[in-house]
Amino acid sequence: MRARTPAPPPSRRRAAARRQAVLFIAPAFLAYACFVLVPLCMSLFYSTLNWDGIGEWSFAGLSNYVTVLTDDDLLQIIGNAFELVLWFTVVPVCVGLAVASAIRGQMAGRFGTATRTILFLPQVIPLVAAGIAWSWMYDWNGVVNQALVLVGLEDQVRGWLGNFTFALPAVGLIGAWVLLGLCTILLVTGIAKIDGSLYEAAKLDGARPRHEFRFITLPGLRQEIGVCVTVTIIQALSSFDIVYVATSGGPGIETTVPGLEIYRLAFAHRQVGLASALAIVLMILVLVCVLPIQWAVRERK
Repeated sequence: MRARTPAPPPSRRRAAARRQAVLFIAPAFLAYACFVLVPLCMSLFYSTLNWDGIGEWSFAGLSNYVTVLTDDDLLQIIGNAFELVLWFTVVPVCVGLAVASAIRGQMAGRFGTATRTILFLPQVIPLVAAGIAWSWMYDWNGVVNQALVLVGLEDQVRGWLGNFTFALPAVGLIGAWVLLGLCTILLVTGIAKIDGSLYEAAKLDGARPRHEFRFITLPGLRQEIGVCVTVTIIQALSSFDIVYVATSGGPGIETTVPGLEIYRLAFAHRQVGLASALAIVLMILVLVCVLPIQWAVRERK
């Protein structure tokens, strides 16, 4: 009889498994490094410079970061982004929860299908097109002002996107309209995974709809709500296209957001170092907002 070849020791098998894992991960990691890590490191380096992007540069240390954190205009611009969070996040998530709860029993029927389709349509429209369409609607002769005149509110007619008080909420409403469909679809999908027997048991115990929503729907949608909040916060803090198309940051800087200001500083004012510092601060703010949410909604074992 032929002697059996002894099996390799466990340490050698683990080493072989690690090498295979590295080979599988390497292509994706190289792409990630080229398009994410390298630009990030370059931005960190540029943020410490005084440079116009073309000529000689000089080392500026942390002065660009001090400017970002002390300049009144830049602080207002960062504040504008956080105000957009209220519109991009709170409105779509709350309305999406209400709609998803309302159509929970008809999700398989025509009504549920039609509702999901209608609400999801804004998500497939390019944001530039949405911004242009809404800027027409907000015009003096647009649909919004015509509707106000129709219901007898002529004194409320105004140029919405040119008003210092209402321009930012008007832009926020555009973002809420675009993101509502995504949030609704995610929440409807999450409700479909909740065991229907829980609702039946709650009804037998005399629970009212608000009790079902509070004690069954909300806990069951923790993961989906976390995804919605994460995506919409990132969208709000990094918004650019809707603002650029609708208002270009005006009037004044009332609707200017960090993404738009980074573009202006780098390509219009040739302040590459300050633009990079603002971009790094924006990235940190996004992480500060998103990481606690991810920690709060993750499943506990």
